[in-house]
Amino acid sequence: MTAAELDQLSINTIRTLSIDAVQAANSGHPGTPMALAPLVYTLWNRVMRFDPQDPIWPNRDRFVLSNGHASMLLWSVLHLTGTRAVNADYERLGQLSVTLDDIRRFRQLGSKAPGHPEYHWVSGVEATTGPLGQGIATSVGMAIAEKWLASRYNKPSFNIVDYNIYTICGDGCLMEGVGSEAASLAGHLALDNLCWIYDNNHITIEGNTRLTFTEDVATRFLSYHWNVLRLSDANDIEQIEHALKVFRKTKDRPTLIILDSHIGYGSPHRQDTAAAHGEPLGPDEVRYTKRAYGWPEDAQFLVPDGVREHFAEGIGMRGATVRQAWTNLFADYRTRYPDLAIEIEQMQRRELPAGWDRNLPVFPADSKGLAGREVSGKILNTLARNIPWLLGGSADLGSSNKTFLTYPGAEDIQASMPGGKNLHFGIREHAMSAIANGLSLSKLRPYCATFFIFSDYARPAMRLSALMELPVIFVLTHDAMGDGEDGPTHQPVEHLASLRAIPGLTLLRPGDANEVVEAYRVIMQLRHRPAALVLSRQALPTLDRSKYAAVSGVAYGAYVIADAPGGKPEIILIATGGELSLAVQAHETLSGEGIRSRVVSMPSWDIFEHQTQEYRDSVLPPAVQARISVEQASTFGWERYVGTSGRMIGMQTFGASAPLKELQRKFGFEPERLVTMAKEMLGKT
Repeated sequence: MTAAELDQLSINTIRTLSIDAVQAANSGHPGTPMALAPLVYTLWNRVMRFDPQDPIWPNRDRFVLSNGHASMLLWSVLHLTGTRAVNADYERLGQLSVTLDDIRRFRQLGSKAPGHPEYHWVSGVEATTGPLGQGIATSVGMAIAEKWLASRYNKPSFNIVDYNIYTICGDGCLMEGVGSEAASLAGHLALDNLCWIYDNNHITIEGNTRLTFTEDVATRFLSYHWNVLRLSDANDIEQIEHALKVFRKTKDRPTLIILDSHIGYGSPHRQDTAAAHGEPLGPDEVRYTKRAYGWPEDAQFLVPDGVREHFAEGIGMRGATVRQAWTNLFADYRTRYPDLAIEIEQMQRRELPAGWDRNLPVFPADSKGLAGREVSGKILNTLARNIPWLLGGSADLGSSNKTFLTYPGAEDIQASMPGGKNLHFGIREHAMSAIANGLSLSKLRPYCATFFIFSDYARPAMRLSALMELPVIFVLTHDAMGDGEDGPTHQPVEHLASLRAIPGLTLLRPGDANEVVEAYRVIMQLRHRPAALVLSRQALPTLDRSKYAAVSGVAYGAYVIADAPGGKPEIILIATGGELSLAVQAHETLSGEGIRSRVVSMPSWDIFEHQTQEYRDSVLPPAVQARISVEQASTFGWERYVGTSGRMIGMQTFGASAPLKELQRKFGFEPERLVTMAKEMLGKT
């Protein structure tokens, strides 16, 4: 068999595996895998530097399938290349990442061939994709990370970091606003290690793109300062390979390859192209299509002799060669630059360097106190000095979120300074969070920031952070009505409840300066969970820890900060954030009147729920039914802590535009209200 015949046989194997898997599942999208099989074959078997035997080799090229509904492309190529599995401890295993049996059970429970690519579930998947636009935005973070890593770690004769990021996307990815945000920033930063390949097939679920999408994509991307290439034949693998070579030679700008394709290509019988995109072909069409490919019509999940060997001789040999050369180079690098080599190895395992928390501040008692955002800024400047790969920024709010790193050497990340520490995302909250995911997938430790109210714009990527188990830090300031005069458009109400509802996201709302410090101490030790740190704009009193409980209780999610004599309260006041000082003031008043109260600081529901039942009962004794929660947010969910007989002071409406103290008075966030309510509950009015 000639090389050209083996190429075509391999392409058709990808196609027919995709067709059979979708048909067996009676669910999925066969059209795009059929159309893009030549592209994926060329990219993997001819171009990418990827070793199937070691899919987490640090200098591998990255592949992101942003149009994740075409996941059978990825499952087919991972199987045919013989990509091996890696476990959660980064150990390379002997078995295949995706077996033929997984493909037979496409979209079924437990299969390593789920409906969309899932990071950490399937080795060889670089990012979870599915919500359109997220993959391309995430790939921008990967490209920024590669530039940063190369700037810090490459030395003369030691090109340790020099990989590329290849991303396939479709019309939907380019329609979504997050894609536009990310593309704009990528062009500004001149990310010439980034290649997006746009499957220009003119089809979405509702029909032809002329219904909604008639813009000139090429001109748009030229205006973003991208290099734009156009290929008219999605089946011409020589043209595809040439375009990818042009990308690798292009400097100072990312590349968009527009690939004109026809979805569901291969069958002359199927006219309903939208259906070919979004549903199984059906038994008759499967046979017609296989006949068009010269394939045995009744064969299912067939991998012909020679196909696996062809991949082994292509990506297998190439990947093993470049990976071994890199391994040898890194061994010499470790001898020459041992400290930098240790950093690289620690990053790969999401570890922290020795002394990462040295010099963290401790704040004295102060009735005026500091704003949570101010404290956060001081801590970030300390941590970023101690942890070289901690970096980040804000969606154009750095001076307000206090995320600017100001110590000497903390430069801005720009095209001319890729190794800086301050990343300016621009007013792009949606892309910012996805880019942070890409940085984290590249093993940097990113933080990103905005006002808490604008977590609405960041939420899709925050959810994917939790789904991918990435330790991204989301710094969310202006947490409540501290925005006063800005009014309800800038005052979060439902946001605490909504972020607390995301599985796997650790949210902390600290109540004073030292709780902010401790919150960071907790967050930095998370290896596989994102965290949302919700901070105040206004100053919060710094509590006297010689009088009240040690701040180390933050690590438990909730702790008793002030208690009744003998630890036997008759009422419990539970608070977070800026309302903690209100609860403490109310406690002092109640104590002065002989009423035994306990104050529980609860910065994190999530962390508290992970404690033992014994500990939780020690903080919130079941026998004490008189409880009041106070939080400047929706009361939704607080029932679990105050019980059916408890009371909740919170928001039932949106806010209002007025100075802070007037708002606190209007909505009842004053210690006097807590005292009155406590007395009413205890029948002591």
